[in-house]
Amino acid sequence: MATAAHQLTPQEASAQPPAENVVVRFAGDSGDGMQLTGGQFTLSTALAGNDLSTFPDFPAEIRAPQGTTFGVSAFQINFGSTEVETAGDAPDVLIAMNPAALKVNVGQLKDGGLIIADEGEFGARNLAKAGYETNPLEDDSLGRWQLLAFNISQLTLEAVKPFGLGNKEALRCKNMWTLGLALWMFDRDRQPIVDWLKAKFAKAPTLAEANIAALNAGHAYGETAELSGFLKQHHISAAPAEPGLYRTVTGAESISLGLVAGTQLAGLPMFFGGYPITPASAILHHLSRLKEYGVTTFQAEDEIAAIASAIGASYAGSLGVTSSSGPGIALKGEAMGLAIMTELPLVIVNSQRGGPSTGLPTKTEQSDLYQAVYGRNGDAPMPVLAARSPADAFDCAIEAVRIATQFMTPVMLLTDGYIANAAEPWRVPDMSRYAPFPVEFLETVPEGGFQAYARDDKLARPWVKPGTPGLLHRIGGIEKANGTGNIDYSPSNHQLMTDLRTDKILGIADHIPEQEVTLGDTGGKLAVVGWGSTYGPISQAVRRQRLKGRDVHHIHVRHIWPLPKNLGVLLRSYERIIVPEMNTGQFKTVLRDQFLVDAKPLNKVSGQPFRISEIEVAIEQALA
Repeated sequence: MATAAHQLTPQEASAQPPAENVVVRFAGDSGDGMQLTGGQFTLSTALAGNDLSTFPDFPAEIRAPQGTTFGVSAFQINFGSTEVETAGDAPDVLIAMNPAALKVNVGQLKDGGLIIADEGEFGARNLAKAGYETNPLEDDSLGRWQLLAFNISQLTLEAVKPFGLGNKEALRCKNMWTLGLALWMFDRDRQPIVDWLKAKFAKAPTLAEANIAALNAGHAYGETAELSGFLKQHHISAAPAEPGLYRTVTGAESISLGLVAGTQLAGLPMFFGGYPITPASAILHHLSRLKEYGVTTFQAEDEIAAIASAIGASYAGSLGVTSSSGPGIALKGEAMGLAIMTELPLVIVNSQRGGPSTGLPTKTEQSDLYQAVYGRNGDAPMPVLAARSPADAFDCAIEAVRIATQFMTPVMLLTDGYIANAAEPWRVPDMSRYAPFPVEFLETVPEGGFQAYARDDKLARPWVKPGTPGLLHRIGGIEKANGTGNIDYSPSNHQLMTDLRTDKILGIADHIPEQEVTLGDTGGKLAVVGWGSTYGPISQAVRRQRLKGRDVHHIHVRHIWPLPKNLGVLLRSYERIIVPEMNTGQFKTVLRDQFLVDAKPLNKVSGQPFRISEIEVAIEQALA
């Protein structure tokens, strides 16, 4: 029974401050350094001990005309003293560096939220570029929100004047002035940013000092300006966390580290063949810095060369890895079939983005699931995994390496633009707790003779390094006889080999964990089933609805193909199922096909992640 509430003393209030979260969105022109500002604010927030999740929102154009809505770049961070699983539904604070940034982002701001605007950029020319007929800072159109407008541009110029920079160079320090103000607002330490600036501009100390001066000026402005009550310093306590070593990782960093860890557990060198494409390029960048762990990286001339080189490396005894996004995955399709036909281990990372074709290169989507599960010519089954968050991508990468090497098969690992670019705290794991899965190459002729397509109890064929004495064999994309590997076009053999390749992949279900209920109970009125980056908003929405007493449960699937063996029975224990996806209902269709369950879609294809509130509304409607 609840006890009667009592008024907290000041000592009790400070000892147990209320749990809270704040969402801040930095927005400006793509040349204003908003991603850098957000990244450094993220660093200071992590060092303060807050849990956090970020959402970098890039423009698609390489360099849109300055001051236009097409070129707006934004960075959103949700941080607080409680567990954070999404970048937040709506910002509490919007920092808008120009009219275009305000126009594109203000509609997402919470009612009563705070707008900080650089009024120095709200001249007639910039207003016209953004499509404003009148100045929104002066016409009361922003009455739903709190507004603070001051001339950040002029204040920055004054702060860096002693360093003799030209006007253009001086204005590039605006983002540091803005960061200084944000650090003051949320009681953040400037020293890590000062250290970073000195390191970044070690060869140009004048630029370092100018940026530090701008940072300090923004911080001092918050301390000393006698503004109305909207701009206050706000301290948010550290979030509770298990003891351990933590670092902030993006999905691309996490996958890179997981691939390295996986190859170490397998006892293999890694060869990565890649071709630059948004948002997958960062994996190549990160792996290129990890050569001391037996990693070779190769930037190929095109997508086909990238995967072909990786297949060649696998044939030679390394683990071949390649990555891309949807258009590049399409180009790799024939070579994937070659890897399936030759039954060589290969890891393919697909960082999904909006499509089809070039589509929305910098926006997120989950629309490559059909492509991953079905998208090759012939019956060409391939295991498919999906990471649910940046930190989770580490374990998913290890799992992809395990399946590829133990079953002699290519594996596709799905992430998306949100996971690839977003950051969150990650507890660095104790690698001694991971079971090694060392690869054993066939090095001697077996009793009874060598057969290239002999199979073990997992239906995996032997892995032989070329040049091993006595183990000469034929390999390629033409159908071959079971056992010997000799070319064989006979109808019965093709039926047999097709069935064997299918059974091998389906048999992986015996070697993966059974599906668990992520939040809630086995059986009930409603299950919300997700995969990939919908994890955060689904988890929060289900948690909120359960606190309201609603009979709703969350199931999140990592192994997309083959599906966990118990998933069908588990799904049939609920009266209703909804599947939120950033596509037109692809995983919903797979679940209907495999288990004959009446899964209902909740689709979003706006290039933006789900909001928690969108899923809450769907839950309430499903239970109405």
